[in-house]
Amino acid sequence: MKAQPAPDETARIVVLGRQGSGKGTQAARLAAIYGVAHVSTGDAFRAAAGSGSELGRTLKSYMDRGELVPDDVVVGVIREHLFGPDAPAGFILDGFPRNVGQAEALAEMAGKRGLDIVVDLEADTQEVLHRMAGRRVCTKCGANYNVVDNPTKVSGQCDACSGPLAQRDDDTEDAIRRRLEIYETTTAPLIDWYRDRGLLAAVDAMGDVATVTARVVAAVEGVRQAKTIG
Repeated sequence: MKAQPAPDETARIVVLGRQGSGKGTQAARLAAIYGVAHVSTGDAFRAAAGSGSELGRTLKSYMDRGELVPDDVVVGVIREHLFGPDAPAGFILDGFPRNVGQAEALAEMAGKRGLDIVVDLEADTQEVLHRMAGRRVCTKCGANYNVVDNPTKVSGQCDACSGPLAQRDDDTEDAIRRRLEIYETTTAPLIDWYRDRGLLAAVDAMGDVATVTARVVAAVEGVRQAKTIG
């Protein structure tokens, strides 16, 4: 059995990928392996909205109206969550950035230290549709599961809070295809942006969860070893 890599509490890793590519699952597994915080935009949004701060109230007003949150507010939330006084030393970030403008803002926030690596999980459309059709969300705490590759211990019941699971209304095939089209238009250009800066590692996201994790860890370790040698 291959040895686990050493923890690194200062690791800064971004995970990109189309909806259904396994970003959340792989980000959580990486966070556990390296001993750093797993930060999703949903987590950051919930923390900000419940903080009572001016930024949190602004964010909540958009969320309550069901409106798209502007980039400047999203960036402000991430800045506060990841680079504020109580920020973690390292992080696995998924769900941000979503466009080149947000990536530029993240680069400014990260400063000279920057990011270690940006992992792009590659999965084809049919696999994504298959995975997302199996996605289930806890109606109580919002935790995500998948009946195909990340099932709960008890069918239909959240492992974290025992709340009931449900399929999201926007996880129909037509809705998923529309989201994938939006991704290709707005988020996919990030791949070229990060590749041009020597930060991107494309990882095959097809296969079981453990196999994909092994590929992601290999990519991360390759970067860490290169930095050590350099």
